[in-house]
Amino acid sequence: MAGTEEPGVELTPQQLKSRRQRNIAIGLSVACFALLIFLVTIAKLGPGVLNRPL
Repeated sequence: MAGTEEPGVELTPQQLKSRRQRNIAIGLSVACFALLIFLVTIAKLGPGVLNRPL
């Protein structure tokens, strides 16, 4: 239906700031979790996995 847009919810500046801070916290948490999984994987494989034959 072209031309029939419903008005959306207008957020206050405080709500927008709170949403941005929450998104940053979630992003940092996901990045730290991925780094932790990577480091645990490397630790379990051992340092020899980085020495590849040429």
